[in-house]
Formats: sequence, C-alpha cells, structure tokens
Amino acid sequence: MDAIASDDCYESVWRPVFTRLAEHLRAHAVPEARTVVLLPFAQLLPWAQRFWARWQPEGFAPRFATTRSWARTLAAWVPAAGDFTGEAARDVLTARSLLERAGLGSERALLAAPLQEAAAQLAPAVAAVPPPQRAAWGEHARSLLPTPEASQPLRYEAAVARIALEWVLASSHPTDVLFTPAVRAVADALVLLEGLQPDPLAQALCAYWNDSGGTPALVLQLQKEELLRATDDAKPRIAVHAASDGEDEAQRAAACVLARLGACRTLGVDSENAPQPTIPKSERLLVQGRTRVALGAIDRALTRRIRAQLEGAGVAVRDETGWTLSTTRAAAQTMALLQACAWDAASDAVLDALKQASAVDGATRDAFERILRADPAPRWRSVVARDWSELPPQAELVAAVERWRARLHAARPLADWLRALRELLQASGLWAPFEGDAAGALVLQALRLHEALQLGMDDWDGAAQRLTLAEFTRWADAVLEAARYVPPAPEDARVVVLPLAQLLARPFDALVLPGCDEKRLPAAPEPLGPWSEAQRSAWGLPTRAQLAAAQRAAWRTAMQLPAADLLWRSSDEGGEPLLPSPLLQALQCDGVTEPGVDARCAREVCAAPTLRPAPSAAPLPVRKLSASMYADLRACPYRFFALRQLGVQEVGELEAEIDKRDFGSWLHLVLQHFHERLRDAPASDTTVRMDLLDAAAQSATAQLGLDAGGFLPFAATWPQLRAGYLRWLAQHEEQGAVFLQAELALEQALDEWRLVGKLDRVDEVAESHESPEAPEVPEGAHIPFVIDYKTESATKTRQRIADGAEDTQLAFYAALLGAERLRAAYVNVGERGETATYEQQDVLALRTLLRAGIRSDLGRIAAGAPLPALGEGPVCDFCAARGLCRKDFWQ
Repeated sequence: MDAIASDDCYESVWRPVFTRLAEHLRAHAVPEARTVVLLPFAQLLPWAQRFWARWQPEGFAPRFATTRSWARTLAAWVPAAGDFTGEAARDVLTARSLLERAGLGSERALLAAPLQEAAAQLAPAVAAVPPPQRAAWGEHARSLLPTPEASQPLRYEAAVARIALEWVLASSHPTDVLFTPAVRAVADALVLLEGLQPDPLAQALCAYWNDSGGTPALVLQLQKEELLRATDDAKPRIAVHAASDGEDEAQRAAACVLARLGACRTLGVDSENAPQPTIPKSERLLVQGRTRVALGAIDRALTRRIRAQLEGAGVAVRDETGWTLSTTRAAAQTMALLQACAWDAASDAVLDALKQASAVDGATRDAFERILRADPAPRWRSVVARDWSELPPQAELVAAVERWRARLHAARPLADWLRALRELLQASGLWAPFEGDAAGALVLQALRLHEALQLGMDDWDGAAQRLTLAEFTRWADAVLEAARYVPPAPEDARVVVLPLAQLLARPFDALVLPGCDEKRLPAAPEPLGPWSEAQRSAWGLPTRAQLAAAQRAAWRTAMQLPAADLLWRSSDEGGEPLLPSPLLQALQCDGVTEPGVDARCAREVCAAPTLRPAPSAAPLPVRKLSASMYADLRACPYRFFALRQLGVQEVGELEAEIDKRDFGSWLHLVLQHFHERLRDAPASDTTVRMDLLDAAAQSATAQLGLDAGGFLPFAATWPQLRAGYLRWLAQHEEQGAVFLQAELALEQALDEWRLVGKLDRVDEVAESHESPEAPEVPEGAHIPFVIDYKTESATKTRQRIADGAEDTQLAFYAALLGAERLRAAYVNVGERGETATYEQQDVLALRTLLRAGIRSDLGRIAAGAPLPALGEGPVCDFCAARGLCRKDFWQ
C-alpha cells in the first residue's frame, strides 16, 4: 500500500528531523512561522509540508524552501547588462560580446558555447561566496589560472577559463539577497536539511546567519542511519536482472515496473518457456492498492524507451527529469524552418520544412516532391531556377517558399530576427499549434517569440549586434539545447522517473533501476569542465572524491527502499562486452541480492510461416519491354511483377554521395559529346582529341550539375582513363570502324509487344565473311556495330560474354536494331587506363533465342502463369522488392 512506504519514510527520516527541529526552536523560543527550512532539492517541498502536517496537525508550519525559491520570495532579481543569468537566450549574446572585447571576435562562433558552459560551472561557486568577500576570493581564484604566456598550446582554453571567471565575478546572482539583512526581517531561525552532497551556498548562508547574531543555524541530515545487511532470516529484496542488450534491458525494466504495480502485461515477448512473474510473499502487500514505483533515470535514451513501453501498456508516468527541449517535435519544426531559409539550403531541408508547415497543401507538396525525386536537384537554388510555368500549383508553392525565405535573408539585430521568425511561424501555420501544445509553448517562451517577452531585450549586452541567419540559427539551437521540457504529469501517476539522488527522503514502495553497468554507472562520475583538482577544491566545485561519495550515498539510500530491481546489459550497441557497475558488484559480494525473475509474460503465438509469393499478373498486360525489364524478368519473376507491372519504385534521394553509377552516367555523356564533336570536325591528332575529351568532360559535368568536391575521387582517375580510351579508339578505327550515332533511342515491334531501348553507341564496320551464319554479301558491304559501355571490372564483363544466352543485353539491342547482319560488343572503359572490346560472336543466334524467349515468357504471363520469387543469387542483395517478397521471413 502507499501508506507502507509513507510510514517507513516518515518514521525513519522525517520524524527524527522534525523532533530535533522542534527541540531547537523551543530552546531558542522561536515560533515555527518565523522559521525557514532549506531543502536540498525542490521535489521535497510537497513531502516536507505533508509530513509536517502529519507530525503536527495543528498550529503553524515553518517555511520549507530551497535557496533559490527563498531568494525569489525576498526580492525579484533584475540582472544588469552583461550579467551571467543562466538563461541561454541572453548568455549566448553576452558570451559573444565578451569574446569580441577580448580580441577573440573571429573565434566567437567556436568559443561562445565553451565560455557559456564554463561560466555555468563557476557560477554556483561564486554565488556561494558572500558579495563582500568576492573580491578577495577572486584574487585567489585568478592565481590558480595559468598565465597567458604559460598556456600557449592551450591558449583558447585558458582564455575561456579566465573570461568565464571574470564574467561570473562581475555578475550579480539571484541568491545574493540571502546575504543581506532582508533575511532577518522574514525569519528568526534557519534550518538546513542537508542532502547527499554538501551545498556550498547553503553552508555559506548558515555561516553568514551565525555571524550576524541571533538564533544559530541548525544543520540536520536527511539520510537514514540504517545500513544494508543480509541476515539468515531476511530474504534478499534486491533482484538483479542481466539483460543481453539495450532493448532486452528496456523490456525487462518495463516488465519489472508492471510487476511491482501488480499489472503483468504482455510486452511482445513470444517465448513458450518464459517464466511467469512471481513476487515474494513478503512483498505482496506492495502491489495492492496505490503502489508507488520509482524508475531511476541513469541513461536518458534507455529511460525514454522504457517510458514509451509503459505508456503503451496504459501506465501513467510522471517524469521529473524531462529531456532536452531541442528533441521535441516543436523545436525540430522550428529548426527545420530556419535551416530551409539558408541561402545554400539543400532541397531535402526545404522539403522537410514544407512537410512541417500545415499551411502548405499536402497534395501539391507531394506532387512537387515526386517531380523533384524524378529529376533530382540537390540544392534549392537549382529548383528555383527551373521553369515551373507549366505547373501552376508547384510554381505557386516555389514562390511561397521564396517569400518565406526572403524574410530571413538580411542580417539584423536579435529583436528583428525574433519578429521575422514569429511571422514565419504564423505564415507556415505552426504558430497556433505551438500555442496549444505544452512543448510548443515552451519553445515560444524559450526563444522569446511573444512580444511581451521581448520587452527590455534592447538592454541586453550584445543584443544590438547584427546577426546573420547562420548566427541566429546557432543562437536558436543553443537556446533549445539548454532548455528542458518536463511533460505535464498525470494526476494518477504511480510511476515516477527521477534521478537516483532525488530518492532521498521520499516514500516509494519499489525501485526499478536500469543502466547499472560499468559504462553508465561507474564507481566515480566524471566531473564536469576542464578544471583541475586544485581548482575544484579551492573554488568549492565538486571534486571527483565528493562526487563519488555522493553517488555512493545515493546508491545506499536507493537500496534501503522496500524492494528494488537492478538491471544491467552484458553488451552494448556495438557488441562491446560490459560488466555490472562496481556498485552492483559490491552488493553481490555482500550477499544481499538475488537473481531477478523475468517478469515478462509469455504468450502463445500460432506459427504462421511466410511462403514464397507467386502472384498471377494476367490483368496487368505488358505492352512495352526494355532490356532492363527483361533482365528483371529473367533474374526473378516476382521482381518483374513488383517493379515493372505494379510500378513500385524506390524513392530517389535528392542529395546523395556521388557513386559509381553517377560516374557511369557521366562517362556515357562525355563520350557522346566527344564523338559527336569528332564526327562533325574530324581530327586524328592525339593532342586535339585529348582537348576535345576534356571539353566534353567539362560540358558533361556542368550538364549533370555534379559537385566538384564529391566528384573528385573519380576526376582523379580521368587522365589515365582518357589516355587508355584514346589508345583503344585508335586501334578500333584502324579496324575500319566509323562512329555513326550515340544514345540512339529505338522501338521495334515483336508480335503484339514493343521492344524499346536506347543504344549507347552504333558504329559501322566492314562485313566479315568468317561467320557461318552470315549470308553471301557483296565485297565491301558495311554493317552496324552495336557498342555498350561498361565501367565495371573486366572480369565481370568477360563473364557476361561467357554466359551466352544468360546475358540478354546485347541480344536485346540487336533485336532493337533489327538489321539482318550486325556485330555487338561491350567496351569496358577501365579507370586505370585499360579499355578493351569484348565482342559477342554469337549475337545473331542469341537474338533468335531472345525473340523466342520473349514470346514464350510474355505469352505465359498473359495466360496467367504465376510469377514466383526465386530468392536466389546476388540479385537479391540489393533488390528493391525484397521487402515485398519477404524473403527474410520465408519458411
């Protein structure tokens, strides 16, 4: 029951504290209403008030507060220009301004974020020093920083540390009011309830309170005194679960929570031998009624996965840690709009922004995307340069996008940027949804997009600087990264997500703690920042030893809950083996743990094997057939059915790395331009031909819009390829070959079907009388020579020729040309300078077999013959239809 944990927490923690507090107040004749009790963290406030009401139901209660909440009630803090505020929206600008004044303006984009982080780490230490003592404290702190001359190798790091220290020393802080006589006007007694880690500010406040006379401050501990021991008659209540990987750990953790809540539910585990969840008899009361379960947040990604599974099972979860605001949908939509407005924005970025904007018509946008993917344009400026006059809806869409982008082109001060972004959100239809969404409203607040939040912004240090769009985008990203989003908590939440340290003095019936491996829960946490151990000790920053002690104390407190499930994974994402955390290993050595039972419920799933598909496609008649289509049919009938008859095609990438296929397309275009120019202006000189090839290469690169940087690996091989091709061409022409045409599009009738295709190149050569299939021809007759370029390995090209009837490409081209006599060959253009001809000597016989095969295959398809998925050979490795045929799930 909920009362069980509350009783234990009240009796073992709060009742002793309240007893000593009451004795202290009676001894100094101070009323409770004039007493301030400082708590280590804000989440304890409601529990302290509730337990006090239980301890003393009548009379006045002391004021429970944290140092920050007490300071806010005493006076409203108004930071001066240049103060460190802890608000990223303001501090980012101040950091940029300080760097410029320090002569580091050119490095401000690089150093602004480290400077802000360093100031945030130093601010609590400086705030813990009473204002009159800060000058002396600052002199000592400066002596611990390296001199500029001694830190030349790390001059930027040293400069950031020195500027950060001076920044926080010169700033006022929200808690400075606690070191003024105002605190005595509202309180006669001060009580500090210490948590797991010493709070320098609270300790300094107690010392200041004692120095100012009156009732001395009282410092009390909130921790339990009992230690964890195993006895012969006490059954271990700490269960240890070893998971295989992250997903297994998330599932087992969610199942542990459900088991502790008394609601075992299926989480998609299909194991006939999985044990049913069992709960020890001594703990059965915990799963009845209003059980409260703490879910420890060690790994945020893992915790979010567990939370998603719990909410999918209908469990209400209260998350006290939240997550970075930049990971919310509203923040992603805002950043997508900003990135789409960059002058060199990628087409993908603009399409992403359009998909977020509700003001854009979905049908028009989808049609626009299909057009772009059919004819890719990686950069948006290339899309704008196209002629859209024949497509009015898409033309209006492009014009609207350009109007949006025009709002954010010119550099301007921050306040003007915020107005422009607000107008863009309104024009795109995102403003109203943001206002109605908790995360969206927080984005508007964090970025100060409401006009009321921009009052006084002109007084900020650096607010008058003119920012470019790139700088404003970095500012917005920094603000969203610094803010946290805590989702609204359901009223009936029985599961609370919280850090391990915040379990202190709070009533929970059980703890589920995933992430207890050596990587996520080391023996000592890594201190934040670049500060040395000497600097940490002198400045009051937490040292490694203090962090380790605080973590051990938090661990000991967590292990004192009535029940605990500790989970760790034996391997990480990359297969790296992991051990349990040293803290967990120590528990196991003490003998206070037991192996955890997998609480996932087994469910029986009937076997449903996936069979090879074999559809009939008679209602989808084939009218036209190309060489690639017929190759698909020969490789796998189901591939032909899915990709050719149904028309299912992969969506093309707008912005992808240039690969070997792009190089092949480029080379085909280069050779086409070269031979057409050489045909129109014949030249036999090698130098002239080389210049023609270079000009053709430049023309093809510009025509295809290839990025020079991405194409560099292929361009580096161009001199060797060019020389090898020219040598081959000279030998080819010596054999009497004459270039006729490149990229020749043809169509040929074959019964009721049409054969279609495009030939890379057609030459003319003298008729050979050596072939037995060739009829008698007059002396000096010429026949076509069909050439298909290949940029693959020479071994693969030779295999094509050796396969004979298995390779249909040259035979198909011969059928397209329709000539009585012809020759056909592959020309392998090697990148290392080896260009060679691989002629198919039996092309006429293979053409005859091909025609017969096409008639037979297409006739059988029209008659309703099945088109089975073969699932054999390398064709399956990169087949776009593999997800449809379900080869990986066949019986």
